[in-house]
Amino acid sequence: MSTYTPQDAVERALQAAQSEDCVVIADESSTANLRWAGNTLTTNGVSRTRQLTIIAITRQDEAARAGVLSRAGVPDDQIPELVAEAVHAAAQASPADDAQPLVSQPASSADGPGWEQPPAQTEIAVFADFASDLGDAFATAAAGGRKLYGFAEHSVTSTYIGTSTGLRLRHDQPAGRLELNEKSADMARSAWSGVSTATFADVDVAALEAGLAQRIAWAARKVELPAGRYEAVLPPTALADLMIYMYWSAGAKDALDGRTVFSKPGGGIRVGEQLASLPLSLWSDPAAPGLQCTPFVIAHASSRQSSLFDNGLPKARTNWLADGKLAALIQTRHTAQLSGQPVTPGIDNLVLDAAGASGSLADLVGRTSRGLLLTCLWYIREVDPQTLLLTGLTRDGVYLVENGEVTGAVNNFRFNESPVGMLSRITEVGDTVPTLPREWADYFTRAAMPAVRVEGFNMSSVSQAS
Repeated sequence: MSTYTPQDAVERALQAAQSEDCVVIADESSTANLRWAGNTLTTNGVSRTRQLTIIAITRQDEAARAGVLSRAGVPDDQIPELVAEAVHAAAQASPADDAQPLVSQPASSADGPGWEQPPAQTEIAVFADFASDLGDAFATAAAGGRKLYGFAEHSVTSTYIGTSTGLRLRHDQPAGRLELNEKSADMARSAWSGVSTATFADVDVAALEAGLAQRIAWAARKVELPAGRYEAVLPPTALADLMIYMYWSAGAKDALDGRTVFSKPGGGIRVGEQLASLPLSLWSDPAAPGLQCTPFVIAHASSRQSSLFDNGLPKARTNWLADGKLAALIQTRHTAQLSGQPVTPGIDNLVLDAAGASGSLADLVGRTSRGLLLTCLWYIREVDPQTLLLTGLTRDGVYLVENGEVTGAVNNFRFNESPVGMLSRITEVGDTVPTLPREWADYFTRAAMPAVRVEGFNMSSVSQAS
């Protein structure tokens, strides 16, 4: 890896830029991981990456053109060449629809290290205490005739942004996740659990293994059920998968273009409409305790939901749903001008809660007369953007609940559900707790959700997936 610092790379690129405006983003990442199978550690390792992104912008009259180049491991002497390529790409580009002046006001990077400090890093030592606890869990599982599989991953990314307007911002983002799968000795029964963590100091491996062991025991009795609509209890992880997809689909640009469930018939967006029957709030906040994330916009390129011109724009708490009403969509400065709504950039965490709600997953199960407990969802895909109808499969444990007790495991299903339509059929909400989505854990790890009870969850067909 090159010996120059990311701060040096930013300054040298800005100095070499010949365009009117320039944004430089330097990302330095390190990742540590552990993997295990059959109650035995198998591999571990640490990797590091460095990426430099140059955004060159040329302006003529009202038009702005942007050229973007992003490369990994750029040698020091190739930075001017990369800048020249970006400038050339800008000259050849079409005018940008989302053009805005570059951000120049100062923005806080929270209470972390300042611009001059070296990048943060992770090491394999982050797993020291966790690995010991994992060894104890291996012994517990083996004694019960069960086997543990899975992995743990921890990363830290330091991002430095500099612009030709004088903006200099830096943010360190830690992220960690544990995915744990337990199987019976004959491999016929399987259960999954996962957690998100910034440090691995707060992971209770023993409690996770005990929960998986309980699910393996539940699955000793098999029950075959047909497709149909069932009352369902969704744990926080399953709800997170659905709410995150809804959040990703809440871009103002697509809604204004009439493409999504958030488009108003005849034109406009549905902000202000009642979507949920209960007073649900869905919100994001860069400073949310335990879910802290970047407090300013980092956009390596423009997309339907972000604008490279907004780099460095401060973020603040945003309510996407408030008391069950759609309160905001993801807005760049450009789309905010089109919609007449406030600027509300996307934020890398998501929380759902309800005023006065309480109760654990076990409490919701205990108050269910007859229904299904869906422990996790996977292979989620969009069917219809106009209703946000999603399809996917259940996996690693669907359980029958009768008279407040789990009485056995049922077959897997394919489901067809819209998270937006489902909001009006949520009848009970529990305590909001940090969780890890099963399907989106590679992309989105900072979420807090409650367990919920949903009427008429649509199991469209029986699945042979296991």
